[in-house]
Amino acid sequence: QLQLAESGGGLVQPGGSLRLSCAAAGSIFSIITMGWYRQAPGKQRELVARISSRGDTNYADSVKDRFTISRDNANNTVYLQMNSLKPEDTAVYYCNRVPPFAYWGKGTLVTVSS
Repeated sequence: QLQLAESGGGLVQPGGSLRLSCAAAGSIFSIITMGWYRQAPGKQRELVARISSRGDTNYADSVKDRFTISRDNANNTVYLQMNSLKPEDTAVYYCNRVPPFAYWGKGTLVTVSS
């Protein structure tokens, strides 16, 4: 299991950028695939980006070429750089293993609005 704490969300205008961080407490962080998920109001949670222990990445079509996931295994942290944000990116963003553990952090709210 991991203890997860997301941060970095906020209000941003369309076209803006944000960088999310996820601090994970647990000895297995460096050997598992991590992902960023999001849940928009009234919608199911979805996986938007994943990164393997080796650094291989994969993105949902909706965020490809705009979002970049990265990780720092030395500090048990995973990041999500989000550029060219759109109103439809508005959601609570969570990090977790892929596939996810049952435990979820509180998430961080991203609101894209003018």
